[in-house]
Amino acid sequence: MITTTIVPTHYLIRYGAIPEILAAGWAGSVPLERGTSVVANTPRGLQIAHVLGPARAATSQNAAETEALSDQTEIQRLADSQDLTQVTELRELAGTEFPLWQQRIVDWSLQLQLIDLEWSLDRARLTLYVLNDRGPECTRLALLAAAGGLGTIDVQPVSSTGLTLPEPRAKKSGCGSCGCHE
Repeated sequence: MITTTIVPTHYLIRYGAIPEILAAGWAGSVPLERGTSVVANTPRGLQIAHVLGPARAATSQNAAETEALSDQTEIQRLADSQDLTQVTELRELAGTEFPLWQQRIVDWSLQLQLIDLEWSLDRARLTLYVLNDRGPECTRLALLAAAGGLGTIDVQPVSSTGLTLPEPRAKKSGCGSCGCHE
């Protein structure tokens, strides 16, 4: 008797210094185990993520939502030792840069408290985590960083309960990072 293993096409993954959980597409030929380190293309850029398990939809509406979310987030490959070394080096770099970003926030007279920062695996994006509500101060930080030639900066507000996500709305306008164009 021949048995076949069905490989899930969507997995739940956890990634980021302030963790976020998303459904991610997987086109690989082997199933992924819980805890497996992978490289995923996420809304915060290329990140090391950890597999939580297959994404299962309870309803057909949830299945459509899972499919739509995982179209935006894709597992590229299994993480290797070089990827894990790179993450360690990027964490050290973020630690070195943390006081510089704190000083920029003070110099720019922003009413934000920086709590963490992290580089994407390819160093294409820097995420600044701030203890703040989503709003104009977050937008100002991103704009001042861009105007200063500091690269692609994402400002991610965080509250005591976790990430501050934008309110769902039918139509988005503006940059989408702060909610100022509602």
